[in-house]
Amino acid sequence: MKSATVLIVEDEDGIRELIRLFLVKKGYRAIEAEDGYEAMDLLAKETPDLVLLDIEMPGMNGLEVCEQIRMQTKLPILFVSYRKELTYKIQGLEVGGDDYITKPFDFNELEARIRAILRRNGWTNGEEEKLSVLEFKDLHIHIDARELYINGEPVRLYHKEFQLLLLLAQNPNRVWTAEQLYDRVWGYYSDGDMQTVKVHISNLRRKVEKDPANPVYIHTVRGFGYKFSY
Repeated sequence: MKSATVLIVEDEDGIRELIRLFLVKKGYRAIEAEDGYEAMDLLAKETPDLVLLDIEMPGMNGLEVCEQIRMQTKLPILFVSYRKELTYKIQGLEVGGDDYITKPFDFNELEARIRAILRRNGWTNGEEEKLSVLEFKDLHIHIDARELYINGEPVRLYHKEFQLLLLLAQNPNRVWTAEQLYDRVWGYYSDGDMQTVKVHISNLRRKVEKDPANPVYIHTVRGFGYKFSY
């Protein structure tokens, strides 16, 4: 069975060691970096499945590390921070983070979030067959490569757009409310949830549909939400 590799980026030695011991006990492969610079050096040599990234670090902080990672890859990132204010969570997610957990945290919750992010990003432990490409008429979603092709031509999607499309496409004909989509893709709740989903659905339609006003794939179910069908 394949183990997921988690890169732990944490400047506090004690916390980093506790996280490492817990993840190894749970069957993960854990690699460590004590600051942002070491993390970027490691990422030039290693390809982890997820980065557990502390925000408050000296030198290059977690937000800056995330921005550097996003210039190179769509590697999943789970932020860790003492900051509980919503503005910090929003900032972390806006620079490209997939989720945000505050210290002190329950280790079982930490693992649950890691598993949820890995699942959303198509990771499998090898116990079940992984479908690497979803094909719908002229639309092909390459899960491993995080790429979309329409009629064989690549279509550039932003990270959250791809996650949203993948979630919909992996559950054809299921109707999702805006709140459910926001919770699954962004991972937290705020007053702007519904508008954010509407904007991303609109952007996806412009990129995916030949005629966004008459969509073939991404449909609005009036009074309920959205679904993917073909």
